[in-house]
This record gives sequence, C-alpha cells and structure tokens, in this order.
Amino acid sequence: MSSGIDFELLHYIPSKRAVLLFHGMTGSPFEMKKYGTFLYNKGYDVFCYSFPGHGERISEIQTVTWIDWCNFAQEKYDVLRPKYEDFFVSGLCLGAAMAVYLAENNHDLTGIVALSTTLFLDGFCIPKKISLLPFALKTIIRYYYTFPEDECLGVKNELTRKSLAKLMSKTTVSMDNYPLSCVKALLKLSKHVRKNLGKVTCPVLCIHSKYDNLASTKGAKIVIDGISSKIKEYIELNDSYHMVLYDNEKEYVMQEANKFLSRFCSSKEVEEFVAV
Repeated sequence: MSSGIDFELLHYIPSKRAVLLFHGMTGSPFEMKKYGTFLYNKGYDVFCYSFPGHGERISEIQTVTWIDWCNFAQEKYDVLRPKYEDFFVSGLCLGAAMAVYLAENNHDLTGIVALSTTLFLDGFCIPKKISLLPFALKTIIRYYYTFPEDECLGVKNELTRKSLAKLMSKTTVSMDNYPLSCVKALLKLSKHVRKNLGKVTCPVLCIHSKYDNLASTKGAKIVIDGISSKIKEYIELNDSYHMVLYDNEKEYVMQEANKFLSRFCSSKEVEEFVAV
C-alpha cells in the first residue's frame, strides 16, 4: 500500500540514473523532499517511500519489525533497479542504515550516500536512562514507553527549528517521540548491518555531524572502517545537528552528495534538468 506522501520525481525524457531515498526513524518522505528535488534537478529520477509503520501509518509502528523494513526496501530496489544504468541509494538516520544494508545485499548497486548514519543512539540529547534500554527492550515496557524528541528537533538553526516545530504541530505524518519498539527494531538492524559490513563493495560516502544530537559519529566511522569498498569517503560537519538536510550546512551536504554520485554515473549526456 502506497502513502499519499510517497513521491516519485520522473523526467519527461527517461533518465538513465536514479536515486532511491529512505527517510529517518519515525519520520516520513516529507523530510527528504528538498533533497529529492535537488537531485531531480541534477538529472536523476528520484523515489522515496514511507517505511512500514511510518508516514500516514504511524499507528502501526508498534507492529513492525526491522525485517519488515528490510523486506520493504529490498522490494522497492528489486522493482526499480532493472530500469536504470546507474542506481544509487541515499538515506538519513534509519534510512542511512538501510542504504548500507542494501549495499551489503546487492552488488549491482552503483553507490550510496549515508547521512547521519544511526547505528547507535548515543548523541548528546539521548537521556541517561538509556542505560536501562537493554532491560526495557526485553519486556512489555517497550510497547508503552517512548523517548521524547528533544527540544532542538535535530536542528541547530533556531529559525528552522521554530518552523519545524510549527509544522509538526499541524501534521501527523511524523512523530515527536521514539517508541521503544521502534528503537528495538533500529538496533536489531544496526547489529545485522555491523556484522555484514565487509560485504559492501560499492562506493560509499558518509556525511555526519560532529554534534549530532541523536547519533554520534561512531556509527558512521564504523561503516567506513568496516566496508570493503575501494572508494569510501567520510565528511564531518561542524555546524549542524542530526537533520543535516535542514540545518546550517544543508546546501553543502547536498552539493557534496551530488558531486560524489556524479563521479560514478556512466551516462553523462544530461548534466542538469530544471524542474517545471
């Protein structure tokens, strides 16, 4: 079942290159729309869909598992990949972890860009009670407790933060907390991804903020150190929090992502499209 906030940005003249985007934990495709539009204007067809239990179906978030997310991502990949010469995956937070997962399992992937890769919840906003997490995840507590989103909303820029807060108060397509059941699914995915990093051989770019409020740079650095890719690059930001696509360095992040992706495109005939 598709969501009303899923999006596909397709060119009138079919493109030979595409990017599949994945949003963050408890988020929705909405948070990837500006990034997606930017990539579309650079000549890529762009696809982004809500993870199971997310977007307009957040009431279902307690019922999904990490395997549901992985199966969903693989199904989308299997449908889209044969249509393009060059096919990339990029994601934010949970979406970045999923991009790495797909790279572990699909060696025909052209490359990935992982933003704010969340393999651990160890950012500066995570409450001290996180130490109780291993116990809570094994009990019925995981269905009733949530970690509230901190006041910074993952954004250092105060004006943007206020705009996001206002928007979140008017919409139900994203959550202002992290259900423990969802956290459990993320950490299960993280464990699986970390065990299989050596299977990744495609080009990889990780972009992560030194001051990420949700996930420290630890996860991104583990990815870079563990993968087998000959081409792997890491960029560390100094003026952003977790939501790097909306914070002070958003233009830089998108430009670096495009620069990286364009290096591995076999089709160069169209350098840039302008959206109507």
